[in-house]
Amino acid sequence: MGDLFWTALGLMLVMEGLLPFLSPQRWRAVFERATQLSDGQIRFLGLLSLALGLTTLLLWWQAG
Repeated sequence: MGDLFWTALGLMLVMEGLLPFLSPQRWRAVFERATQLSDGQIRFLGLLSLALGLTTLLLWWQAG
């Protein structure tokens, strides 16, 4: 289980770093738009991300 955590963390960091590395101007524009979202919109995006992540984890766990 520990290996899976480190693998997932590494993959997440790679994905997080792609846009700023490939297109810093676009990343900055996306970040500026994100700062204009309301708290409710940010919470909804966080909830959506959690739900997708948990669903993916459950599907992976069932397949194994």
